[in-house]
Amino acid sequence: MFLIFLLWTDPINTNFRGVAVKGTDVVAYFTQSQVVAGQKQFSVEWQGAKWYFSSAKNKELFTADPEKYAPQFGGYCAWAVSQGYTAGIDPEAWAIVEGKLYLNYSQSVKEKWSADQAALIKAAETNWPQILAK
Repeated sequence: MFLIFLLWTDPINTNFRGVAVKGTDVVAYFTQSQVVAGQKQFSVEWQGAKWYFSSAKNKELFTADPEKYAPQFGGYCAWAVSQGYTAGIDPEAWAIVEGKLYLNYSQSVKEKWSADQAALIKAAETNWPQILAK
């Protein structure tokens, strides 16, 4: 008897409850330039994940244009994706570059990513479709 395991990457990085970005309000990164916890009462489902927001207004902004606010690479660590794999994130390790939100595994990984940001973003953009196809 043979067992076959199929491994794939979900398009959105979620926790065990299916919540994206560990429940952080992704709109607040743009509007408040800080990490703000979302609340279950202001949630929406998008791309198979639950997204939490700190206010009805932020929920409305996201619902109107989710691509604008959703983190790149499904909310996985941008540095890891640039290296060809996925990793979790620390919501505190973030950056907005040219209007796009990028998250990283930790502050130390973010520093490494920031040192060669443009090249690593380009590598991650090349790797992301291949990672999703696995």
